[in-house]
Amino acid sequence: MDLVLNLADEYLLDWVWAKALPASRFSTFCSAGGGNGKLGWVTQKIQSFCATSNQNESWLSRDNIFRQFISLYVITYIGILLLYFSCATFSYYFLFNKELKKHPLFLKDQVKLEIQSSLRAFPWLDLLTVPWFILEVRGYTLAYDRVDKYGWVYLILSVPLFLIFTDACIYWVHRIEHHPRLYKHVHKPHHKWIVPTPFASHAFHPLDGYAQSLPYHIFPCIFPLQKVLFLGLFGFVNLWSIMIHDSDMINDTGFEKYINGPAHHTLHHLYFTCNYGQYFTTCDRLFSSFRQPQAEDDPLLEAQGVSRPKPVKANKAE
Repeated sequence: MDLVLNLADEYLLDWVWAKALPASRFSTFCSAGGGNGKLGWVTQKIQSFCATSNQNESWLSRDNIFRQFISLYVITYIGILLLYFSCATFSYYFLFNKELKKHPLFLKDQVKLEIQSSLRAFPWLDLLTVPWFILEVRGYTLAYDRVDKYGWVYLILSVPLFLIFTDACIYWVHRIEHHPRLYKHVHKPHHKWIVPTPFASHAFHPLDGYAQSLPYHIFPCIFPLQKVLFLGLFGFVNLWSIMIHDSDMINDTGFEKYINGPAHHTLHHLYFTCNYGQYFTTCDRLFSSFRQPQAEDDPLLEAQGVSRPKPVKANKAE
């Protein structure tokens, strides 16, 4: 994330911070001596600031943690809004089958409610997420710049390693969230959407979204991950979340046994106690929660008046 922050500082945020907190505002304070010299290390800090303040456009330098936090929060918030509305809107208008809106469990004004739920979650989710980006920006993770530090082979292998690690972690986070003691407090709002649209991808309780995002941030604390690749993977996982919420029940591609796609996640919203995985079906098959997508499970059938196995009620957990 430091790459994004550096670019933002270079082309926009240096100017914004200079306008908001210009160093010139403190020129009178500095010319007065910055204190009476009786506060020890505090005075030293003040004198150090005064010695450099006139050299900076803003009295908050780029490496100031307060400035970094605010800047990253704004960048992250704008980024998730752009990604959510661009990709979810595209998926809704070009991929989502509008016939599903006739389903008896599709809520009145559901799309509007999904968007409102997402917009309520984003500010709090970003607030919880930014500290992880601060760790990366300040060099406390194993994220690295130069590809030659670990080589191209590791760079390529780090992609499946990231996906396997995060998928396994998210599986258990997701399954634990379905425990009755947690479900009603954290995960229940997301299961309000029994027949979801792509706009439901981020329509969750902030703690729910944060808990399921933790593996993405923990990974570069344990394994080296190239910074540009990390940004690409972080964007991909958000796109994947949008894609698997289009209620599509394509089930004849041959990959259903291995890839947890839209059909699997549609079944999760319909039946609640299956297909907890994010990308793969491995954990679901290993721990007896896998449900194979079948043509007769397609919610489109019920939207068209054809009966299918009755889903679990929305307010129940496993």
